[in-house]
Amino acid sequence: MSVVLLYHTPEPQRAIAAAARLCYAPIGADELFDQLDDEAIRRVLRTVISSGHTSTLEHASYTFALDGISRAMTHQLVRHRLASYNQQSQRYVDFKNEPNFIIPPEIAADEHRKADFLSACQSAFDAYRELREAGVAAEDARYLLPNATETKITVTMNVRELLHFFSLRCCKRAQWEIRAVADEMLELARPTAPYIFLDAGPGCRRGHCPEGKMTCGDPYPRVKRD
Repeated sequence: MSVVLLYHTPEPQRAIAAAARLCYAPIGADELFDQLDDEAIRRVLRTVISSGHTSTLEHASYTFALDGISRAMTHQLVRHRLASYNQQSQRYVDFKNEPNFIIPPEIAADEHRKADFLSACQSAFDAYRELREAGVAAEDARYLLPNATETKITVTMNVRELLHFFSLRCCKRAQWEIRAVADEMLELARPTAPYIFLDAGPGCRRGHCPEGKMTCGDPYPRVKRD
């Protein structure tokens, strides 16, 4: 698995604070952007986040490149609709060589299960290649490729959606692969906007676990804002 932060809005906390402050200022956002000092930015962000008026968080965005992940994982990822995606196409990318297959840790830990798993993946790929060699279009032959097939995807989310994504997918109840990706995305995003992402992650980092009777019973330490 590879998670790379390709790009983010420059000075995201300043951009968000200027947009938020504009609502109550007699000057434009361009002047506010230059005039706000670090303490003023922190004060505005504190008000925005604590009040729940988080629409201003949409003024900053992040773009990540995710490689070495499974189709099973990206099927979960694209359910986060307030984002932009471009994924490696199985219609136009012809797998001349055997692709990598993502093996779940529970299966990888048992040699017999791992062998059976890879054998099934290999059988599916062999059938795929036979269809391609017989002239069947890739867009039809790909129906045989398993969810374990490795893929690549680029994703862009604004900060508001990122925080929502982290709250769901960094939770210990999240599926292992998307949780690993979300944890890495958060680690990359946090240094770029440390106050915004201070308590990002599952709900238990900010207070009571929102999972109710489905709680894992092992909450993360709570992070408090000043």
